[in-house]
Amino acid sequence: MPLRNLGHTGVKVSTLALGMMTYGTSKWREWVLNEDDARPFVKRALEASINFFDTADMYSVGESEVVTGKLLREFQPNRDEYVLATKVFNPMSDKPNDRGLSRKHIMHSIDASLKRLGVDYVDLYQIHRFDPNTPIEETCEALNDVVRAGKALYLGASSMYAWQFQKMLHFQQTNGLARFITMQNHYNLVYREEEREMNPLCADQKIGLLPWSPLARGFLTGTRKRGDGKTETTRARTDDFAHGLYYRDSDYTVVDRVVEVAEARGVKPAQIALAWVLAKPGVSAPIIGASKMYQLEDALGALQIKLSDEEMKRLEEPYEPHPILGH
Repeated sequence: MPLRNLGHTGVKVSTLALGMMTYGTSKWREWVLNEDDARPFVKRALEASINFFDTADMYSVGESEVVTGKLLREFQPNRDEYVLATKVFNPMSDKPNDRGLSRKHIMHSIDASLKRLGVDYVDLYQIHRFDPNTPIEETCEALNDVVRAGKALYLGASSMYAWQFQKMLHFQQTNGLARFITMQNHYNLVYREEEREMNPLCADQKIGLLPWSPLARGFLTGTRKRGDGKTETTRARTDDFAHGLYYRDSDYTVVDRVVEVAEARGVKPAQIALAWVLAKPGVSAPIIGASKMYQLEDALGALQIKLSDEEMKRLEEPYEPHPILGH
């Protein structure tokens, strides 16, 4: 497994991060795997030298963190051997202060996440979205205190506008606070709007990219046809969020190119789409999800694919601008 630096830090992470949203409880989402079904995926990931695991408090309303922590302890009891990331922001209940990026919620949430995960610290604590209802000063100072308390080693952010991210980075730097080292943003072959502002900002500030949905929630696997927008999978049938992100006609044209390049190479479309993300500047590790073992194996196989300049150009050529999606 190739290793890359986590942003501009000395931490080495596997080129792929296993996203843990798929594991928790099916009571939260129909397609989520319960602990027993999740076990083989964590075991296989560790066997393949994946050392980077990404979850969030909101996934299965905390149960994903419980399953993540339990399975990592089961298969890798040495805490130093893996890099663990979680997130804060989204509602955890209907209570007014059980959400957002206020000091109150951050301080409560980090303790709750650590308890569910069964660890003393997380390597990367990420804000899941930008909170327009909380002053950035309050958020940044609270996050700094989490790091100073040893509850998180590094800070990360996720999808927002570049100007919002720059304001937070500037406040952190000006005041000597712990800075964000990663940006987990929405980035794949059918959604490349991050190339306009966010990715160049991250390159300038030495922020590592951790793209979420690198396969466009399965759309780039080439299994969905024009006019359909769904496949036989449970997630595809029930993932209304994905249906609001993709399935434009030009998106299908991009997928057609992915399929063509894959067929020419004798590999799977998902592997080509993932190889494209891995080849982009600044990417530390895309977040991959897997509910079937072949999906994880395909992702591992993508690491062997190096696309040519001509293939990169062919894959990128049909892209058309999109409205901002995923914030």
